[in-house]
Amino acid sequence: MSEAPLFAIPEHKQICPLCQHELVMKSGKHGPFLGCSNYPNCSYIQNLHPHESTVVKLLADTPCPSCGSPLAVKNGRYGMFIGCSNFPSCHFIVHEEAPAVADVSCPLCHKGKLLERTSKYGKTFYGCDQYPACDFVLNFKPVAGTCLHCGFHLLAEKNTASGVKLICASKKCQLPQAE
Repeated sequence: MSEAPLFAIPEHKQICPLCQHELVMKSGKHGPFLGCSNYPNCSYIQNLHPHESTVVKLLADTPCPSCGSPLAVKNGRYGMFIGCSNFPSCHFIVHEEAPAVADVSCPLCHKGKLLERTSKYGKTFYGCDQYPACDFVLNFKPVAGTCLHCGFHLLAEKNTASGVKLICASKKCQLPQAE
């Protein structure tokens, strides 16, 4: 088993494209990077590991709706996605539409519907489809109804050790509803 370094130092010296000084290894809150040795006069930085998407499979039989090039399955910074193989000339990406949740309207703006979404950590939450105009979010599954204690116009299903309970969806109340 070979010991690979955490980050590789370039074999040859790299030169800053702005001021022609040498680039040196520096460390920041997001990890190591290359920065100009003439800092603070020159603030050029270069990422050691650029996040570029790689093509996993070319979908030759499916054309891009924007430019006509074939679509491709790609692996990017945030996981697998389907995009145009003619990137960077074409920026088309297939987006999945989030399903509306059982016709439950947003209790905050009264215009939008609540959609099931997934956070970057994989946890499910429910948010208004009028975002960013309305920023209502809920961590539990919404249920149409009115709170008996505060009159808020939405309830939520909360899984507990004793079973599923209905609670008020208002962050100020969150009291359980009578069975």
